[in-house]
Amino acid sequence: MKPLRILFVASEADPFVKVGGLGDVAGSLPYALQALGADLDVRLVIPFHASTRTEGLTLVRETVFTLLRDGREVPAQVFYTDVKGLPVYLISGAPVTGSLKVYDPNPLADGEKYTFFSLAALEMARRLDWRPDIVHANDWHTAAAIYQVRRMQHDPFWKGVKTVFSVHNLGYMGPEAENALVSYGLPPIHEPLLPEWACRQPMGQALWAADEIVAVSPSYAEEIQTPEYGYGLEKYLQAQRAKVTGIVNGIDYSLWDPARDKALEATFDSTSLAERAKNKANLQAQFALTEMPEAPLLAMITRFDFQKGVDIALNSLRMVTDLSWQLILLGTGNAALEDAARKLEADFPHRIASVIRFDARLSRQIYGSSDILLMPSRYEPCGLAQMIAMRYGSVPLARATGGLRDTIADSRTGVLVTDA
Repeated sequence: MKPLRILFVASEADPFVKVGGLGDVAGSLPYALQALGADLDVRLVIPFHASTRTEGLTLVRETVFTLLRDGREVPAQVFYTDVKGLPVYLISGAPVTGSLKVYDPNPLADGEKYTFFSLAALEMARRLDWRPDIVHANDWHTAAAIYQVRRMQHDPFWKGVKTVFSVHNLGYMGPEAENALVSYGLPPIHEPLLPEWACRQPMGQALWAADEIVAVSPSYAEEIQTPEYGYGLEKYLQAQRAKVTGIVNGIDYSLWDPARDKALEATFDSTSLAERAKNKANLQAQFALTEMPEAPLLAMITRFDFQKGVDIALNSLRMVTDLSWQLILLGTGNAALEDAARKLEADFPHRIASVIRFDARLSRQIYGSSDILLMPSRYEPCGLAQMIAMRYGSVPLARATGGLRDTIADSRTGVLVTDA
């Protein structure tokens, strides 16, 4: 029997390029699938972003072709590399190279880029004569691939190919891609249970077209079928409940290992937790925080967004004046929240450090130093920070929503949290 072929399509994947949790998942899950056995042939395809890291890799130009956009040919190039036995394809073309960021500040540029990339990923498979059995796409950025596979079921190459669509965050549906979809030949769908606007957007189209829908945690799979979290799509998702599954994301323990993490001042494992104190002292010194071994060092490593509850944490800490604590925040995002974090640092000198930047190395140091990780998310489809924190000995303090509910247990009882 031939191997089961899976084409995994994502907007980012570590170690090539990572902005958020999707980069972690797309950078680990294909390898985990490939490791299941020789009867699986998994291949990863991502855009060749300007910030893509290719140091030490051999890139081979695999194929060149064009896509039609309003009757005009748009060239695409596909580059191939192999990383730890996983075939990886990087797709380039003007819609990708014209943007300096993975997620462009200009939403229309993202709509163009990801529509082009999604369709180019499929055309790549045809040009390589590598017919996938399953196309697995992630969030709105690659949703057009799911829709296009359904539209091409009359084509012998695509006939019978199944699709899996992973929803990492239903709140982002890709309205910026509406015009690009039509320009590349993907018309609106007609589905009475979906709002009319959703029939023109990538998220709605992929939910309609997919054979299976995977939310990134069981709780989130239920939540997106409610008015509070369904964003107007809940009636359709309720009707399609049979094809909606919740599967918790995971982390790669070989990449997140405090016993071998070179970013840490002192490595440790479950038998040498006392070594963590050296990391805490080092971090306190690094950011001019008063060394307080007995006081909990709180941490937030997050996108500065109201979804993440950053404002909840900042406002709440102002009221906790009768206890000893320290806080380090790391992240970027909403300008108002960034300013609020700086203001809190100014009001509590030597007690709070607000680090407004993306810093992968520092994030590891914080995981390996902090006592408590704050995750007051208003909603959290899955979340990876709480898993990394527990791996590194930092206790997550979170709202019971989505994947946080599914992954954090009370150590005294072993029971997963159930109340917000």
